[in-house]
Amino acid sequence: MARHQLDSFNNFLQYNLQKVVNEQRVIETDIENRGKSNEPVWVELGTIEVKKPLVREADGSQSELFPTEARLRNLTYAAPMHLDMTLVQGDDRQEAVLTTIGHLPIMIGSSACNMYGMPNSERILHGEDPLDPGGYFIVNGTERVLMTLEDLASNKIMTEFTERYNERIYVAKVFSQFRGYRALVVVERNKKNLLEVSFPSVAGHLKFVDLMRALGMDSDHAVVEAVSTDEDILTFMMQNLEESSCDSIESGIMYVGKKLAPNQTRDYQRKRAEFVLDNYLLPHLNYLMPANLTEEDPGYQTAVEGVRLAKAHFLGRMAESCFDLVLDKRRIDDKDHYSNKRLKLAGDLMEDLFRISLNRLTRDIKYQLERASMRHRDLSIGTAVRADVLTERLLHPLATGNWVGGRTGVSQLLDRIDHMAVLSHLRRVISPLSRSQPHFEARDLHPTQWGRICPSETPEGPNCGLVKNFAQMVEISKGVQDEDEIVGVLYNLGVEALKGEMR
Repeated sequence: MARHQLDSFNNFLQYNLQKVVNEQRVIETDIENRGKSNEPVWVELGTIEVKKPLVREADGSQSELFPTEARLRNLTYAAPMHLDMTLVQGDDRQEAVLTTIGHLPIMIGSSACNMYGMPNSERILHGEDPLDPGGYFIVNGTERVLMTLEDLASNKIMTEFTERYNERIYVAKVFSQFRGYRALVVVERNKKNLLEVSFPSVAGHLKFVDLMRALGMDSDHAVVEAVSTDEDILTFMMQNLEESSCDSIESGIMYVGKKLAPNQTRDYQRKRAEFVLDNYLLPHLNYLMPANLTEEDPGYQTAVEGVRLAKAHFLGRMAESCFDLVLDKRRIDDKDHYSNKRLKLAGDLMEDLFRISLNRLTRDIKYQLERASMRHRDLSIGTAVRADVLTERLLHPLATGNWVGGRTGVSQLLDRIDHMAVLSHLRRVISPLSRSQPHFEARDLHPTQWGRICPSETPEGPNCGLVKNFAQMVEISKGVQDEDEIVGVLYNLGVEALKGEMR
């Protein structure tokens, strides 16, 4: 009954933990290598490994920890994490050091749990109920369960109407998500048929055509082709092209730069524009950048231009959706349709938490190394890593329910009234919508919830329809680990690459 929670957490242990470490990859420091022609010092991160839960006694001895003991002694059921770290000083690479970076709370019944694969007779000897479903954590002796969060699908174009000054505005928007960062990108058509784009770190709106120029589309034909070849849409695009003030890639970048950094030097404006376009506009397309490419590499600029071109084509698709809505060629997207929803399970929530916690640890390691260098001590990974920094950041949200991103009530005390209450709590789904507002459509039973969400189990009162439970036979897919494999299959089926796109 808790299989979805266990699968999600096992997936986190097997793939996503290492993926987060690979995203960080290097801890750079501001230390200049002492006595050796001012070469920099950095730390490279390697393979992470999660052991089985342990308890450390007052005399320093360690032994296996089982869930019953953790409950009775008010302990946290957590396992040490070991990470390979290599200190590099210029051309001098030290040997990789296996360090304990902290303790990770372990889900009961997951592949890292001491009870995993144990026969029922042994479980009973360890004080465990053989029928206990698992799928929860033990923090300071209390059983905590992570709620499944229901949210709108990211990286998917959604269309809708909005009203402004009694005018109907047609909007296409996408929640672009990449490595835990989420950016809302909006393309809207105003009353003059002109398209405007807004995204984080840009105040106000940018003209659509001028932004397309900045992304590498130097001709009117390329801009129009990226949107559509439909004659009705061409009429709208002609109006947009006439209003455009940029005629080259350079002028497009400077247009964005002037919006971002007015009254600054041209060189600064250009750098700021390129930085914002590469990091804040549709960040989910940044996965097209090869992982280990640096600015010094010869193919770096070509790769950047390829990603920008992909972003331009994606914006073109958003513009086409917007115009199709104007021309009644498509309907607005139903936010309550279950194909437009995604569920965040325990593994996804732990991934978000671990990413923030690891970031905090890397900043602390950088500070410790720089402090040791200032005092002219030998630099050592072992003394620079303080394991309690990461452990504390992982345990606090689980103990309080206050998750990263400002969400509350994510971790809850497991309801142990009876066996049915436990199963119900492990299969609960909560919506991020405000409890105090009506949200009539969101509270209604949607036809696409058939076989996925239980039609009768929901609370009375303000939470009605916003707190739901899984249907009994539901199975939840984990998503794909190797996206490149899927892309390869699509190209083999006849999908054509965009001009200038990285293959």
